[in-house]
Amino acid sequence: MSSRLIEWAQQQLQEISEAGLYKHERLIDSPQGVEITLADGRKVINFCANNYLGLASHPRVIGAAHRALDRWGYGMASVRFICGTQTIHRELEKAIADFLHCEDSILYAACFDANGGVFEPFFGPEDAIISDELNHASIIDGIRLTKAKRFVYKHLDLADLEEKLREAQSARFRVVVTDGVFSMDGDYAPLDKILELTQRYDAMLLVDDSHATGFVGATGRGTPEKFGILGAPNLILTGTLGKALGGAMGGFVAGPAPLIALLRQRSRPYLFSNSLSPVIVATAKEIFTWLSETTELRDRLEANTRRFREGLTRAGFDIKPGDHPIVPIMLYDAVLAHRMADALLEEGIYVIGFSYPVVPRGQARIRVQLSAAHTFEHIDKAIEAFTKVGRALGVLKGAVVG
Repeated sequence: MSSRLIEWAQQQLQEISEAGLYKHERLIDSPQGVEITLADGRKVINFCANNYLGLASHPRVIGAAHRALDRWGYGMASVRFICGTQTIHRELEKAIADFLHCEDSILYAACFDANGGVFEPFFGPEDAIISDELNHASIIDGIRLTKAKRFVYKHLDLADLEEKLREAQSARFRVVVTDGVFSMDGDYAPLDKILELTQRYDAMLLVDDSHATGFVGATGRGTPEKFGILGAPNLILTGTLGKALGGAMGGFVAGPAPLIALLRQRSRPYLFSNSLSPVIVATAKEIFTWLSETTELRDRLEANTRRFREGLTRAGFDIKPGDHPIVPIMLYDAVLAHRMADALLEEGIYVIGFSYPVVPRGQARIRVQLSAAHTFEHIDKAIEAFTKVGRALGVLKGAVVG
């Protein structure tokens, strides 16, 4: 049987390769940033990291990490309830809760673990979970770990969501689950309208705000701030420290104190995984302090996003509209998306083609992500390179005059 399994895996890999969908991992030989060095020595501009605020290798962040290493050590070698909780862990959890206007929060090794551990302690066969059809894979996997009734509503379709809420009225507990920002399209869930529906139908609202915390909203407090629902009593938030907030590891759940307390008692990824490294914890606390002092970074990111989106639109690219620093450049053909990414790398622009199963079939694209660390010079060089390659590959729809 083992040889048949290996043969089957080899056949699968061959089919993926022949379809032009094999995902090669490019090697980076420098710290993460907007200017990176590849293993072959080439220096390129990075336009596809989740490094929204440019903090992954920022001097202030590195300094905080060095101090944390000296003060707190490297690892905990334990789960939280045995001997894996330092005072700095609770300080960060309080800082996250305060920043997001929640009563409390709980740390996980990653947001994938947070989403994997947030449902099962609360929801059983007598309950209902109602999920947007384009929610992140971690949400889908977390829901699968429960025996709750599952309802999936059409993407951002409030009428369909309301219909599913009606269907779930016999359930003991109901929760609506959505990404705050959907990572492939950069579109927002209309949380104000969704919250209104959850309150009307006596349901909780759970939002994964991984692609928003730190930079969406007037002060960077995410999609709840953008849609005016910060501090809503039936709101649960999950998020990550691994994107805008330093880009290392770590996730969290924030919300009502009794729910967070029960997660500490029952959430399996929390109870059975090593505590988050104190280096990450103390550094993240410094980042939350920084973001509470100024909106300079999110303001710069907003300006960069506007410049890039306007430039690609003028050039004639088919991009998903919006104002998020995720900018999907639609190519629809998987092979074309990978060819374009390779051609852009030759122009010094590091991006990746996305195709099935990361996005639906026929929806292949290049997903650009802007950073506060990009300069206008970086952005203009990228627009020039995209235009050159796009023209060569025949993907421009016609330049916009003016």
